[in-house]
Amino acid sequence: MAAQSAGGFLSGAQGWVRQDRDHLYDNLLQTNEFRTGLNAQWPFFSDNDRKVQKDLDIQEYTDPHHNPMIPYTVVLKPGLEIFKIYNGYWFFGRPTIENLREDLRETTMDIRPDWDLATLGMREAWDADEKANFYPYPTSQR
Repeated sequence: MAAQSAGGFLSGAQGWVRQDRDHLYDNLLQTNEFRTGLNAQWPFFSDNDRKVQKDLDIQEYTDPHHNPMIPYTVVLKPGLEIFKIYNGYWFFGRPTIENLREDLRETTMDIRPDWDLATLGMREAWDADEKANFYPYPTSQR
């Protein structure tokens, strides 16, 4: 796989991670201008007062002048349970789209009873028209 810049990686990933709501903003105008300048369609989280940085103790202490945060990526399971944390201090520590896809696959396996149809009892439940544990069949499809 060819090397790519962080900007190229994000531009390629933006369709996959696109969200239109649920953003945390300090300064909506400034944040939107920054997104527009990058032609970005992914969510931006702004913390100009560094509240999150202080609460989570994630200041990157090697650059006190700019006061950046250590760029963590947190993968959550349902119920906001932490599944995995990536420390993206260096570009290579940041998760790739493939890492995130694998994490989604693993977390989905934990919550979907029908993930493996060979699981004991799944065939019998299907044959008995008990489809509550089968997606997208909460009711009978016969």
